[in-house]
Amino acid sequence: MRGKLDKIALRLLLISMLVGLSGCGTVKGWLEEESYELPPTELVEFTAEFTPVKLWSTDTGGGSDSDYSDIAVWLQNEMAVVVDYEGDVSAYNAATGGRLWQVSLDVPVITGAGGGEGLILIGTQEGEVLALDETNGDLLWKQQLTSEVLAPPKAANGVVVARTADGRMRGFSATDGTVLWNYQRKVPLLSLRGASAAMIAGDKVIAGYASGKLVALSIKDGQVVWEKSVAVSRGRSELERLVDIDADPVIKNGVVYAVAYNGQVAAFDLETGQKLWSRDMSSRSGLDVASSNNVYISDDMDYVWALQGRDALWRQTRLLRRKLTAPVVVGNHVLVGDFEGYVHWISRDDGRFVARTQISKSAIRSKPAVKNDIVYILANDGELTAFRIQ
Repeated sequence: MRGKLDKIALRLLLISMLVGLSGCGTVKGWLEEESYELPPTELVEFTAEFTPVKLWSTDTGGGSDSDYSDIAVWLQNEMAVVVDYEGDVSAYNAATGGRLWQVSLDVPVITGAGGGEGLILIGTQEGEVLALDETNGDLLWKQQLTSEVLAPPKAANGVVVARTADGRMRGFSATDGTVLWNYQRKVPLLSLRGASAAMIAGDKVIAGYASGKLVALSIKDGQVVWEKSVAVSRGRSELERLVDIDADPVIKNGVVYAVAYNGQVAAFDLETGQKLWSRDMSSRSGLDVASSNNVYISDDMDYVWALQGRDALWRQTRLLRRKLTAPVVVGNHVLVGDFEGYVHWISRDDGRFVARTQISKSAIRSKPAVKNDIVYILANDGELTAFRIQ
């Protein structure tokens, strides 16, 4: 009994230390340690049905030195843009991999680049948004925010939208960085380390929050258009009540798809916020949606699911505890990366493995990006690889 009480006391001490150190009560490593006590599943052998066609690969630089950062590649026009944790930003020709420009901002970064409106946008740990000219990387303006930026800023309709760790979202003029509006939600006492990116669709900004809420704002003035719950806090302890939406929402065919930790995956009408369907699910990694509206998810056990509405079509269970990325739909397949730098091609028909390749010895943490029949995958060590979609 004494040992059990000591263990409980130790956990409470760890939680208090995490809250005190983070400044905003985020849980960084402790939950992951609890979730991954057992070793990752060994990869199973299978007969490959094709060999992935690699178009190009390049070392973009320092990558990320953090197990919790998500420095994804950003695709804009004909460029692939990457930023590393020291603020070195590089733009590459998306078709050939040739470097177009590079700038060193000398700022700490833990999330990937964003952009839009002719800008490449960088958010920093020191709470700044820096707007670069997409043609050459020149700094056009910067704006100081109230807390670290944990998700890539985005721009559309003349407005730059950025989120910070303290629950704020701001709209800035894309021209000069002037603050246009401010929206804020209360951050729970304890929350997961990270934040989903704001997604822009027409005149709306869609964002998920640590409270389990999905919010649609007017991009013009930041007014709330609708607000819905993807998860509801339950349980006695703060740990049991974690319901963060850390994964980026996906918008397809007028529907918003979102998944929460310890909650649900749900679909909402973009215009009205009406919930179309939901299913119990827990994921920090995220999801993708095919043109058929089938949904693919990596859950917190690292099972990969295919859903048609709330009904499961299949579940791939042989990547257990391999710390998967969110899936991305690539032709007739879905792709996920894992902690050993492997990329797994999975059939959309039945969830079987059809191909596998290792692009790095480093982990792949960010969701692969797709454009013009090419998929781009960035490993944690900065290795960026482009494959032709088959």
